[in-house]
Formats: sequence, structure tokens, C-alpha cells
Amino acid sequence: MTSTHRAVVRITGPDRPGIVSDVSGLLFKLGLNIHHADQHLDAEANLFFQRIEFPVPEGWERVRTELTKGLDALGMQHSLRVLSERLRVGILISKHAHCGMDILDRHRTGELQCEVPVIISNHPDLGPEFTRRGYTFVHEPIAGNKAEQERRILARLAEERVDLVVLARYMQILTSGFVAAYPNRIINIHHSFLPAFAGAEPYRQAFRKGVKLVGATSHYVTEQLDEGPIIAQGVTRVSHRDTVADMERKGRDLERVVLAEAVRCHLEDRIIAYGHKTVVFE
Repeated sequence: MTSTHRAVVRITGPDRPGIVSDVSGLLFKLGLNIHHADQHLDAEANLFFQRIEFPVPEGWERVRTELTKGLDALGMQHSLRVLSERLRVGILISKHAHCGMDILDRHRTGELQCEVPVIISNHPDLGPEFTRRGYTFVHEPIAGNKAEQERRILARLAEERVDLVVLARYMQILTSGFVAAYPNRIINIHHSFLPAFAGAEPYRQAFRKGVKLVGATSHYVTEQLDEGPIIAQGVTRVSHRDTVADMERKGRDLERVVLAEAVRCHLEDRIIAYGHKTVVFE
């Protein structure tokens, strides 16, 4: 690899005096030229977070090993990746096409730097739309046995070496076993009314209450339904003139943008999840 490639290291650890100097000194010692460095301190938790981006030098494997050893010696949790090593994204979808199509459009234009080896759905409806765009579509029906369906999906994701699972309006609740297979590597999107207006027809419920804002939230999936660490959110105004259909249209637009932003941040190693929260570096 040459310096045209970029690497990112993400660091988490207890805050203390000199921590920035220690980390930057380690990178300097290894001949690494910092291009971008962002940091955050959670004073309440006494946790320090940092994301550092730098060109990949000659002799990268040796440098990677030394950097890992150095960060271990500093007592820091860390992850290190060359961004040109693209993550493999598996998309799960049901009958709503807007989020899935948007992710694929951004993938095809190069906005989202990743591989998309497989799209899996519990319904066959959208298969032709994806296959004619050159993607592999797999129909995995539930047919009364959700555990078996999830086993087949997990097997396919493993076969495709999927790094990140995107729920592009996949209208099923994942079991704890499925979630455990991809900790902080499943991204979901939903409207931001929760916990209000839960259940069926949330926009109609919101319309009846005369809400003036609609929104969308993207988050990592945990065992607690729709309560995982939030990655991105968006809102837009609605007025008394807006119908339920208008509110749903605005909600779909937000879902596209917010989900794509969350996926982009994950692909670029801009997120550090801890507890029920995330640090998202711009």
C-alpha cells in the first residue's frame, strides 16, 4: 500500500492528563503523518474518545503491529482499518423500497464506499427491482418458523462475509441471537415518534394529534426494541394543511437521508458506540 490509501484508528479509554500527547507521540514515533484528528471527552463517564486519520505508509504491516502494541501499552481500546478495505454490507428489506433503493443508488454512484453482496427479504415483491440493477436478491420467507428463517439468513450473511447489516425498512423484530451475531453492526431506521404513536399507522396517529414535526432516527440494533445507540436523526416541519399522505412522504424522505448518513458514518469508521450512546465524528 502507498500513501494514497488512508487509515483510521479509533481510540477509547479513561481520560487522564497527557493522553493526547501520548497518542500523537506514538504516531510520530512510527512516522505516521496525522491528516485529521477529532476527539471528545465524556466528562460524566470520564471517557476519552479520538478518531485519527493518516496516510498508509510503506511497511504498513509492521507499522500496524507496532501501533497496536503501543495503544495496548497505553491501556486504550482501539480499532484500526484501512478505508480502502471496503466493508461488505448485507441489506434486509420487506415491502417498502425507498430506503433500500436509496442505499443502492448511493452505492452505485460511489457515494457509499462498500460492497453489497446480498439483499434479503421476507417478501418476493422487490426482487425484480434489485436483480435488474445487478444485485443478488434472496427471498427468505418466514412461513410460520421465524427461528429457521433467521438461521438461513445468518448462514447466508456468513457465507457472504457480511460486515454490516442494514435494515432498510425490514419490518421484522430480530431475535436476541441474531442481534448478538452482529453487535453494533446492525443499523435500523424508523420514524422518530417513539415512544409516542407506537404500533400501526403512526402517521395517522400523529395527524390526529396535530403534530408539527416529523422525524426519522437511525440507530444500532440491540435486544431492546428501537432503543439502541442513536447514530443520526432528522426532522422536518408539517403544517395543518398537510394530510396523512403528506406526512408519510416527508417521513420517507427523511428516512432515506438519515439511514444513508448512518451507513456512511459506519463505513468511514466515524462512530464509537459505548453504553447506550454514540460518539459520531464529522
